[in-house]
Amino acid sequence: MNETVRYGIIGVGNMGSSHLNMYKDGKIRQMTLTAVCDVKQDRLDWAKEQLPALATFDSAEALMDSGLVDAVIIATPHYFHPPMARMALEKGLHVLCEKPAGVYTKAVRELNEFAKQQDKTYAIMFNQRTNHIYRKAHELVQSGVYGQIRRVNWIITDWYRTQAYYNSGGWRATWDGEGGGVLMNQAPHNLDLWQWICGMPVKVRAFCHNGRWHDIEVEDDVTIYAEYANGATGVFITTTGDCPGDNRLEITMDKARIICTASEIEVYELEESIPSHCAGSPNGFGRPDGKVVPVETDGENPQHAGVTNAFADHILHGTPLIAEGVEGINGLTLCNAAYLSSWLDKTVTLPLDEDLYLAELTRRRQTSKAKTNVVESVEGDMSSTYGS
Repeated sequence: MNETVRYGIIGVGNMGSSHLNMYKDGKIRQMTLTAVCDVKQDRLDWAKEQLPALATFDSAEALMDSGLVDAVIIATPHYFHPPMARMALEKGLHVLCEKPAGVYTKAVRELNEFAKQQDKTYAIMFNQRTNHIYRKAHELVQSGVYGQIRRVNWIITDWYRTQAYYNSGGWRATWDGEGGGVLMNQAPHNLDLWQWICGMPVKVRAFCHNGRWHDIEVEDDVTIYAEYANGATGVFITTTGDCPGDNRLEITMDKARIICTASEIEVYELEESIPSHCAGSPNGFGRPDGKVVPVETDGENPQHAGVTNAFADHILHGTPLIAEGVEGINGLTLCNAAYLSSWLDKTVTLPLDEDLYLAELTRRRQTSKAKTNVVESVEGDMSSTYGS
């Protein structure tokens, strides 16, 4: 087997440029960037300036058929993710797809069924799963050592974006171009982490406010209420309109409270579980004793480069991926359920009615308007952020 994976980047916009820069800066191991493609010549010219040896193409299919790549990173607008991933897999290439897996779960489910039948690697860029804070939270919750989840609240409002950001691309913040707003673009990472750490709920009620803080047709302010099969509840709040915003995930369990912020994780451990104490204590105002306990993590947070290197390691050595591509449907289900709940003004029960969701989305796409005030810009490096 080759000791390096030749790969190409499909789409050299914000995230595609970041992937190129990561390779240029020597952060990517066991992979050789050989080609890029984009529909815009100026982006190809920029890529060639950065790495003169690159082959450039004006279509994804031409890059895939070039014989220059063993794998591709898909960094295009969202609607293209499922069809391009399928095309690459059909052509015998490994695929690492940027989030989200797609815009609607029906297309992603069909892709997943196809991908499971292939012998090539299909991975998704859930780079926040590399964060030591969330990895530790996942470990603690899934271990069962603290019992069941009772409540989860996530305030993730540090996604501030300006109007200039939304005006930077004609496809941005439109139902037909992007397929959604903060839930579809920024918060897929958090929706994935929510279900990865705490599991999938069974009911969703959401309030998605379109253009509350910006001149856009999609949502930039969201509150989601969720219910779990065991009776636990969850609240998820996000926006691109708050500054400085906050990032606080709080998980209440039978025997502990776990708090994750952007920089640390804290665990308050009870000596007796809440159900046991509540049922057995003779004191109506009594509280179980507890204390903050030290939590050790490895401190590592390799983000996009970590996911990409794990992708290469999996192809070459069979080691685990950070996130398999088929897992992308879970967070997207939460996103689609939130939209559908808000559109219909009612609680949505999972599993999601995918045909109903697609019909409602199609209605909005039919009246969606492309931006006319576009001032294109591409950020040089977004690898330090976790949204595009």
